[in-house]
Amino acid sequence: MPKLPAPPLPKRRAADMAYDAIETLISTLQLAPGSPVVEADIVELTQLGRTPVREALLRMVSIGLIVQQPRRGLLVSHIDLADHLDVVQTRRVLECLIAACSARRATALQRKDILRCADKMVQAATRGHLVDYMAADLALDQVNHQASHNHSAVKAVVPLIVQCRRFWVAYQHEGDIMEAAQAHMDLAQGIATGDEAAAVGGATRLMDYLQGFARRVIDN
Repeated sequence: MPKLPAPPLPKRRAADMAYDAIETLISTLQLAPGSPVVEADIVELTQLGRTPVREALLRMVSIGLIVQQPRRGLLVSHIDLADHLDVVQTRRVLECLIAACSARRATALQRKDILRCADKMVQAATRGHLVDYMAADLALDQVNHQASHNHSAVKAVVPLIVQCRRFWVAYQHEGDIMEAAQAHMDLAQGIATGDEAAAVGGATRLMDYLQGFARRVIDN
């Protein structure tokens, strides 16, 4: 019997594409904490139209990455150093759950993809290439989240990841990119082999790194 072709991937909504674009601008500090968010500028940048951009901005407001202030309009939220430790602590619980789910539920292709992404992170870290590192990091998150099939956990963790990512970019001089890359590799290997304990161990190592990183920033 001939093999049926894989069903086409669903077309992404314009609002989701706008959300991703704004998220990238915030997490890479192209939209710095405290800076104004001008709808017309985002529309011009994304070429996606006012309606999807407005929907994406409202989502950003609802999760606290953008704040709305009287007479000042929309602003990128500030990085709160003290609150960031709570962000990491909350993310730890969710990342461990997602890692365990992915180790159980990932397809063979997803297991290969997550290893490939982690290897790209290690290579980028070795070269000290931050742009490639962050691109591979984002790709790894996307595969991991899809593989987990735990939509509630993913929905809760994504805003925390963005906050951690922009915190890391802002204070990267305090971190060890190679240590972070190896933690991602431990996570990926655990998922790829279906070893839940190893996957959770990798997620734990990554959160330990982020917590230690945050403490160094705060102490300095």
